[in-house]
Amino acid sequence: MDLQHDDSTPRTRATPPRGWLRAVIVGGMAILFVGAAIGFVAFLSQLRGVEIKPARSADGIVVFTGGSSRVSDAMELLAGGYGKRLLISGVHPTNAASDISRSLPDNQSLLGCCVDLDRSAVNTRSNAAETRRWARERGFKSLIVVTSNYHMPRAILELSHAMPDVTLIPFAVIGDRWRDEPWWTSGATLRLLLSEYAKYVAAEVRVRLANAGVGLAPELSDQPTPAPRRPATAQAN
Repeated sequence: MDLQHDDSTPRTRATPPRGWLRAVIVGGMAILFVGAAIGFVAFLSQLRGVEIKPARSADGIVVFTGGSSRVSDAMELLAGGYGKRLLISGVHPTNAASDISRSLPDNQSLLGCCVDLDRSAVNTRSNAAETRRWARERGFKSLIVVTSNYHMPRAILELSHAMPDVTLIPFAVIGDRWRDEPWWTSGATLRLLLSEYAKYVAAEVRVRLANAGVGLAPELSDQPTPAPRRPATAQAN
């Protein structure tokens, strides 16, 4: 008697092992976490803990607004002969030179002769674009860059990408909060550093892609000048 196969019998189908898939996901997340932690430590290693005067002078000085004492420190460098002219980049459109002079009464003569104001930059990338225009107009080949220590890596990255032919000399400003307590004991400072690190990584990826010929967005110099708005604050810039 022939036995016929009963098609109604359920067939067992092979299914991928869920444990293996879960292990791959967890392993990938662990690798990303370790990589981000190592990158954050490398980022922190670039931040200076004390203010060190530039080893030499430069053609010009540029300061990015957004943090306490950045402009006053830049004015001190200008007064000390570290540069011929100073660009203050990221000035609010409603602020006049007289507003700055009132906050810096000891440097009014320098403000009248040797300081230029940029009111169009609204973030670090546009700071770099405006600095490039200013340096090219004046034929400057070296610049002292003044900004907060936590912001310096991204500022140098954007400036180096915008004008690779210009020598950049960093002068990192150390804020009072940084001086008063270690960053790891302050939740606000830790959040600021994590935010800046994320922005630095994003800028690094964009610059590397641009250098490889993959542009995620057109260069700012090719875009129309945006309507003035309030520049980034210390937390964002």
